[in-house]
Amino acid sequence: MKERATVLCQRGDRILLVARPRARWVLPGGKPRRGETLRDAARRELTEETGIVCRAVRPLFQFAGGNKQHHVFVADIEASAIARPAQEIARCAWFDRQAIASIDCSRPTPFIVRRALKVLDDERYVMAYMEAMLLQAAA
Repeated sequence: MKERATVLCQRGDRILLVARPRARWVLPGGKPRRGETLRDAARRELTEETGIVCRAVRPLFQFAGGNKQHHVFVADIEASAIARPAQEIARCAWFDRQAIASIDCSRPTPFIVRRALKVLDDERYVMAYMEAMLLQAAA
């Protein structure tokens, strides 16, 4: 099974997808180079495919889809970052998270997006709950 560093870039309710010429939409990402960590591959692929330089990426989960093992990362990008297709990528676009299920994208893409957003929502809920408990304990 091939390994792939897959990157989720979120801007509000919009998700960045990329596409090669005459290909379906996918999340940015690709194979790690020899000796490269998956985290470094995620950062490199995002920059190579879209021109976006992220401040950091952090792992969310792994997913086996088809013949690929996706190592899914979330990227911390500037609010003003502009995605421009580069190298093998012909198109970059920000899609509303609800629209991803209805566009022509790779089979694993909608599942990865839904799961990643759920993980991020769960993390925000836990952090808000912990903050409330700390404030309550301090009062």
